[in-house]
Amino acid sequence: MGAAGRDFHNFNTLYREDEAVEVVAFTATQIPDIEGRRYPAELAGGLYSEGIPIVAEDELADLIVNEAIDEVVFSYSDVSNQYVMEKAQFVNALGAHFTVVGAGPTMIASSKPVVSVCAIRTGCGKSQTTRRVAAILLEAGKKVVAVRHPMPYGDLAKQRVQRFATLEDLETHGCTIEEIEEYEPHIVKGVVVYAGVDYEAILREAEKEADVIVWDGGNNDMPFYRADLKIVVTDPHRPGHELTYFPGLTNLLLADAVVINKIDTADMSGVDEVRRNIARFNPDAVVIDAASPLHVENGSLITGKRVLCVEDGPTLTHGGMKYGAAVMAARKFQAAEIVDPRPYVTGKIGRTFERYPDIGRLLPAMGYGEEQVRDLERTIAKVDCDLVVIGTPIDLGRIVTIPQPSLRVTYELAEIGRPNLEDALKGIL
Repeated sequence: MGAAGRDFHNFNTLYREDEAVEVVAFTATQIPDIEGRRYPAELAGGLYSEGIPIVAEDELADLIVNEAIDEVVFSYSDVSNQYVMEKAQFVNALGAHFTVVGAGPTMIASSKPVVSVCAIRTGCGKSQTTRRVAAILLEAGKKVVAVRHPMPYGDLAKQRVQRFATLEDLETHGCTIEEIEEYEPHIVKGVVVYAGVDYEAILREAEKEADVIVWDGGNNDMPFYRADLKIVVTDPHRPGHELTYFPGLTNLLLADAVVINKIDTADMSGVDEVRRNIARFNPDAVVIDAASPLHVENGSLITGKRVLCVEDGPTLTHGGMKYGAAVMAARKFQAAEIVDPRPYVTGKIGRTFERYPDIGRLLPAMGYGEEQVRDLERTIAKVDCDLVVIGTPIDLGRIVTIPQPSLRVTYELAEIGRPNLEDALKGIL
């Protein structure tokens, strides 16, 4: 059971060469339009000459019954513990075992030092933490390669091993908005990015040019590589989620260093709750306080305006956040109104709101495919507002045409006091 990432990795590392097991199918959820394809024979190995079908998770019950399935392996992330156990009991009631794979067996060892950056939820601030880690290593003269958690939404065989060193590479590989948001900030800082499907093959290529490999995690998933330093980011805007979302608690328990991010905008009660939970579950971890200060050029233009707030898509959808950087900027600069985009949504963007009805008066920058990107563009154009405030990690105006005036909100990690990330990285340096 997966979402085009962890599921493929679990198969590659645990089952691809196992003659005692027949993998009948992958089921897919979270990501639009993944189902209906096949995991290609080129990646599936010699035991699967026709590849493996990928079907919608809605078909899970029929698969278990019709194919006499013995075991269902849960292989995606950023869902509540309650959700996982509901799936487990559903599978058990149909007569199959329900397996949650352990961290160790799927972590690949590297010949180079590895720093992993993971989180307890989507939207905690992994990306800016990863950029800060890379900057410290670069300043120390290290050649840094970032390996990003998979987002293979296109031709899986062509995406087996991908290398991104220039912005032109993003176009060459036909990257989605979600991929560009993760890769571009590294590239412009001089960090080569690898991603794809086969993460052992990716690691062997990355090792050829890296002094240090930085694992840039996705969602709140565990790292695919065995790390020499495990950094985990928490979010006091969602206190308690570090204990109640899968596999975020696993990451917290594994962490060498835990970043409490967004202290500058969170309630202190939330910060204190996160701090208590870290002390309870991983008292030996180094705790690093950090802020994510907003930067808005000409922010005064927001004051008194009716604004459309466009936020990072996954943070609002399966991440469950009710606001992001754009909303924080709108509040800071006293916008007259945050305009509700829902009356204007078009096509696949409308279906996103149907699936995630709690998004509210924000527009998620969803772009898993060309059709969805164009629906996003049409939706923005239709919204009756004075100004579009963009809180996505990249300049969305490069990807879609925005007819209204727009402002971009940026943010970087800023540690508060000591210990800081440089202290945590001393062993690697």
